[in-house]
Amino acid sequence: MNTTQKLDMMNQFPNNPDQQVTLANWRTSPYSKWAFQHVRELVPSANIQNNPSQTQNLPHEKYDFSAVKFELDNQSQPTYEEFLKITDTDALIILKDGIIIEERYFHEMARNTPHILMSVSKSILGLLIGILIDQKIFKAADKVCAILPELNSTAYREATIRDLLDMRTGVTFVEDYLATSGLMIDYRKATNWNPLENNETPSDLRSFYRLLDKKSHPDGKQFNYVSPNSDLLGWIIERSTGERFSDLLSDLFWRPLGATMPSYITVDRLGAPRVAGGLCTTAIDLALVGQLFLDYGFANGQQILPKNWLQDIQENGSRDAWLEGNFAEYFPNGDMHYRSKWYVDHGSNDSKAALVFGLGVHGQNLFINFKKRIVIAKFSSQAAPLDPHLIPMTCKWVRTLINELEG
Repeated sequence: MNTTQKLDMMNQFPNNPDQQVTLANWRTSPYSKWAFQHVRELVPSANIQNNPSQTQNLPHEKYDFSAVKFELDNQSQPTYEEFLKITDTDALIILKDGIIIEERYFHEMARNTPHILMSVSKSILGLLIGILIDQKIFKAADKVCAILPELNSTAYREATIRDLLDMRTGVTFVEDYLATSGLMIDYRKATNWNPLENNETPSDLRSFYRLLDKKSHPDGKQFNYVSPNSDLLGWIIERSTGERFSDLLSDLFWRPLGATMPSYITVDRLGAPRVAGGLCTTAIDLALVGQLFLDYGFANGQQILPKNWLQDIQENGSRDAWLEGNFAEYFPNGDMHYRSKWYVDHGSNDSKAALVFGLGVHGQNLFINFKKRIVIAKFSSQAAPLDPHLIPMTCKWVRTLINELEG
């Protein structure tokens, strides 16, 4: 373990303007390097408690990656250390057969530092949904408006929970992370992630759905990445159970998992959780989530996640829907599908390279490889939300590591 690269911000009293992290700049570089580790100081949050008396303590067995050769594209052959720098790595955990073979921290991070997951939050949401469906709280085929009738006047009037899970609703919403106006900015303000303008009326996540009243195509067709779909699942969970999302995640997942630290999730001004991207955990606990998936939901002597749900994620989902969708360009030549908030890359002609993974903007990753029983959790503070060069480079880097490791 190591911590390097002191951050030259938020360390003056008061801070100089160019060192001050605010709600207006927290997702931009270089401020994000500090902000992604201190989200609860910028956005309201709800705690997700672990069980301090029952935490997992994985064994260590250091692996030397220094000699691994990387040929990531025609012009780039970085060393292991150079890749970590190129991709603005904040933390990296690699597990092999449940053993920690690499644990690294940068930019003042440490083992007990929660870091925002961005859209890897969705993948954990997908696992909680599997628990609730197994408990018969609701079914994947249930209509959204059967649970939330107030959405009958929106574009979700015919959508099902499965449509939300697989990002296959037809709602018109452009997920433009660089937008400066429009629905994307309305969404961020509603979730407390962007500041309001002078004299602007405060909004909230659930009233925001009234703005989503148009459809571009029928539900259940192509992959259509819309983050509000996931936040809507958070609302469905709370309406169906009568419990806060943060409490359910703690009771049904975080405590049984044996998480080493509490996590937390950002909330809007009325307490609605940003389940699409606001979850903050330590790197080691994210790796434990990956190991739980690898072990088909079994940990600490109990079945935490339904095995059939995890198998469904791996085996089902539509390749055609993926190819027709709006994310395929980031994974050129990928043989992929998206199921229940997880990406599945079948590895084309090399099944040993197949990956199940969660992906978040600015370089948040959780990779799982079943053939060699490898989990890779990586936090980053990349400048671009979705970098068309770094995303495929990272996937190729992961496959290089997998091929390097024996087993």
